[in-house]
Amino acid sequence: MIRKRIFAAFAAATLVTAGAVTAAVATGPDEPAVRPTAAAVPAFDHIVLVMFENKKYSSINGSSSAPYFNTLASQSAKFTSSYAITHPSQPNYVALFSGATQGVTDDSCPADLGAKANLGRQLLDAGKTFKGYSEAMPSDGYTGCSSGTYRRKHNSWVDFSNVPAASNVRFSSFPSDFTQLPTVSFVTPDMCNDMHDCSIGTGDTWLKKNLDAYAQWAKTHNSLLITTFDEDSNTSVNQIFTSFTGAHVKVGSYSETINHYTVLRTIEASYGLPGIGNAASKSPILDVWQ
Repeated sequence: MIRKRIFAAFAAATLVTAGAVTAAVATGPDEPAVRPTAAAVPAFDHIVLVMFENKKYSSINGSSSAPYFNTLASQSAKFTSSYAITHPSQPNYVALFSGATQGVTDDSCPADLGAKANLGRQLLDAGKTFKGYSEAMPSDGYTGCSSGTYRRKHNSWVDFSNVPAASNVRFSSFPSDFTQLPTVSFVTPDMCNDMHDCSIGTGDTWLKKNLDAYAQWAKTHNSLLITTFDEDSNTSVNQIFTSFTGAHVKVGSYSETINHYTVLRTIEASYGLPGIGNAASKSPILDVWQ
């Protein structure tokens, strides 16, 4: 018994020395297994974040209308307590990109936010690359408020004067050779495929068709796909469906409370960037990594 205790103590010390802590310790047959927490967010070669529209968590999770979302979640870290910041759409997009709603309270256009701090500028200043890919946008660098099924209110990077026009591109230029992706990409489907104007099934099919190949590639190429929503269906709870798929991910469901600022902080941490705005007070997500 003494030798077993000495061995257990040695093993625990080894985990600490390796820079890991434990989220849960198994002390009996009915208790949870040890789930180590990473010391840092992996330094990903590529992160792609895709944002869908206006659906509450329960409308996606386990829904027969969203078979691909749920298949993808079974290969991912799925967050069961993920929340948007506010209503309506536009301030959530701004918050995820810049750490604050920047005084934006509605979907009016244009929202010109000047040279305020944002993720795109952070990445560029650190020698990394950023592009936002918007479906149905009529031309690269477009600053208009709408065109067909494109809406600027879902394209937050165009609101900041310190993000170059070259970072604002059409989704049609999303590369099929994923090694050519920028360090971080934000993807915005059009008003139908993001589920705003069309069904959950439409968005589900779009996600599978357009990003499953990247999701599978990411697993073996040090890359990550983040799938999330801007807000729920206008309830006071504002719970949304969020998943991380790719390299280093420990597949499972995670119950810690996160929001758009937590996701922003996690992306920043992957590249050693400081938290901006409200992301600065958030801890990056650490327990989902191998």
